[in-house]
Amino acid sequence: MGDWVIGALINIVGSVAINFGTNLLKLGHDQREKLSAINNSEGNDKFVPKSVMHFQTWRIGILFFAAGNCLNFMSFAYAAQSLLAALGSIQFVSNIAFAYFVLNKTISVKVMVATTFIVFGNIFLVSFGNHQSPVYTPEQLIAKYSNLVFVLYCMSLVFVVAFNHYLYRSGETIISNSSKDAGTYWRTMLPFSYAVVSGAIGSCSVLFAKSLSNMLRLTMSSRYEFHSWFTYSIVLLFLCTAGFWMARLNEGLSLFDAILIVPMFQIAWTFFSICTGFVYFQEYQVFDTLRIIMFVLGMTFVFLGISLLAPDDSKAADTKDGLSATEESVIDMDRNGKMHMEETQADGSNSFVTSVKVKAKRVLLKAKSACSMSLGLGEESISASSVLAMPMVSSRTTGFRGIGNERSKYVPLRTTDWSNL
Repeated sequence: MGDWVIGALINIVGSVAINFGTNLLKLGHDQREKLSAINNSEGNDKFVPKSVMHFQTWRIGILFFAAGNCLNFMSFAYAAQSLLAALGSIQFVSNIAFAYFVLNKTISVKVMVATTFIVFGNIFLVSFGNHQSPVYTPEQLIAKYSNLVFVLYCMSLVFVVAFNHYLYRSGETIISNSSKDAGTYWRTMLPFSYAVVSGAIGSCSVLFAKSLSNMLRLTMSSRYEFHSWFTYSIVLLFLCTAGFWMARLNEGLSLFDAILIVPMFQIAWTFFSICTGFVYFQEYQVFDTLRIIMFVLGMTFVFLGISLLAPDDSKAADTKDGLSATEESVIDMDRNGKMHMEETQADGSNSFVTSVKVKAKRVLLKAKSACSMSLGLGEESISASSVLAMPMVSSRTTGFRGIGNERSKYVPLRTTDWSNL
């Protein structure tokens, strides 16, 4: 049995564990809400809801979630990044099985068709993907950054990020200055450009994670010293890109309608994860014409299945209106930060130190909020999401939120639930 098979099996088990843990985290939040609803119906005004960490279901879920992430990290040392990034979609299948057997939910025909596409897509990806799993030395990994193809890819990635960021900012300006509805075009282009920027930068965390996993495997099999400037540089880059992805993931869920942003996030993350590993590790060298066609066909099947699993408009009516206490506090903190900054500017203070402190405080507040929601610690039911697997997210947030521009011009203000199906 080849190393790539071991890596693929470890990744599948890890993805299933992440999904199982995510669903247990959601069950913990549901149990907390149910307990609060019972006490409120009984007129117990003095009842103070316990933190979600007091529920055993949530604690077990966080253990599965952590174990799944560790397994996914290990898998990158044994198999190609392009293969494992796409293989993470197998969690959608386990998610449906969990919903059917544990949550007793009805599985629709649309969901079954989407699952079939994902399963067949993964069969194509595994059959025709890269089956090599070489172990690289730090010198080889460093040399790959100077490869001409990778340099050209990075330049094109910078252009894609800059163009989509410019498109997003231009769209915000156009819509804020328009008295009429922007229509379907900007309603789709804004979340699309947001997801592309998020996926292009955030998916680089997978590349750095694979490099770390590769060096860890090398350390265990030889006398290579794990402590080096290159190792610490990769760790820093991984933390930066992973943090960026988590922050953008949770912010995007609160900015955009789930029916648009969820599949865009998933497709953008998977596409750029595959492309980055495909180019950096020069996996294209082992592909012939047939394997390229079959691999692209498998990716198409997976993306089509993901698109079919997007939340339905009809589920909006079943969702709780309004924002959670956590989201409201985050918004209040953000608003207070902006008000404080505006007051500082109004006072005519030109202190550079004060400006830096205000901006740093806002960044820390957003980072804290993103980390809390990413780990399932927030009051809102935004499921935990791994940076090493395709994002599985749920949101009860409403349309756009923000200060300044009227967010309702971008998408309809309605709540849309991503029901993990």
